[in-house]
Amino acid sequence: MSISFHEALAAAAAIAARSPSSHNCQPWALAHVVSDLARRRAVALCGDSDADGEFLLLMADRTRELVTLPAHHVEMQLSCGLFWRLLERAMAAQGWMVRGVITPAAADLGVLGVPTDRRPLRLARFERTDDPAESFTRLRNLAAARHTDRGPYLDRPIPREVLDTLKSPSADSTQPISVRLLTSESDRSRFARFVARNASRDFTDSPAWRETHSFIRRSEAEARELGDGFTFTQLFGPMSRPQTLLRRIVLAPVTMRALSRTGLPEILARQLAAIVRRTPVVVMLTLPTPSVDDEQLLAAGEALTDFWLRVTDAGLVLHPISIVVQHDDLRNRLQAEFSLSGLVFFAARLGYSTGRFPPSPRRDPADSLRVL
Repeated sequence: MSISFHEALAAAAAIAARSPSSHNCQPWALAHVVSDLARRRAVALCGDSDADGEFLLLMADRTRELVTLPAHHVEMQLSCGLFWRLLERAMAAQGWMVRGVITPAAADLGVLGVPTDRRPLRLARFERTDDPAESFTRLRNLAAARHTDRGPYLDRPIPREVLDTLKSPSADSTQPISVRLLTSESDRSRFARFVARNASRDFTDSPAWRETHSFIRRSEAEARELGDGFTFTQLFGPMSRPQTLLRRIVLAPVTMRALSRTGLPEILARQLAAIVRRTPVVVMLTLPTPSVDDEQLLAAGEALTDFWLRVTDAGLVLHPISIVVQHDDLRNRLQAEFSLSGLVFFAARLGYSTGRFPPSPRRDPADSLRVL
């Protein structure tokens, strides 16, 4: 039985809503092109006289984007690419395949009537086929199982054959990425020392920390209501009420600014480094050239989705250590330290979860979808 585009999109959006994003800000938005005028313009943009199929516009939600650091633009593009790839796979698993893509570099997507609080990223034309690309149920289960785990990992080595699978490139990827796995104790210790020396910048850059802190939710109820960000439990694991209160006070931007003079950020950096040092594997993903455009970053996000799902399928979890790639000087030193060419765009811990750190909240998938 064929599934209508509307039904397939609703099911795919529910899966794609589980995508990871920087600070769990979920900066993506979608528009289904349905009006006669918008469809005619979409057909013209695609240069296709055949108006069959359905058009879907991927956008960035400007109201949800992180903006404090220059690297946040990279993270927003990656986040939207992560979302789009999971959505595209979920649509293909229901028999709806992408048959054409138009980017802002190729055409003015604003003619479709894009709202001012949205940034157009990609227009795609979908056609129905009778051959689903993969199991929808399996993909849905993988997406549900995937989550960012910031806790300590089990003291359990990852088998070499699993690591070899993770290093294999995705057959469907349009953006080549290289996977570097730090498995030796010496390499992981070097990375941990790098984190210990530099992760304090997460807290000493006051504007960036204020933006980060704005995504910390005071309670589970607030997190469920807003559907984004993260709670103290998702950051630090189960805690007593006094422990939660203490962290709430200490991590407040005004307190952090005062305590920065006492060396607290350096203490927090060393605590993160200690967790990194006990991690079985550290992952770094790189693009082949240091200069990339927005479409390449979207494609890198898509490749990261496939990688992360392979990680999940292997029973593993990831914890991005974003600070090491959020500042050009730190990323350049990291690449020099490990002789990495191109552009490192993702660094993370990899291991087996202890199951103590719960998944982050998610918005209603319908909140990100509108029609044009």
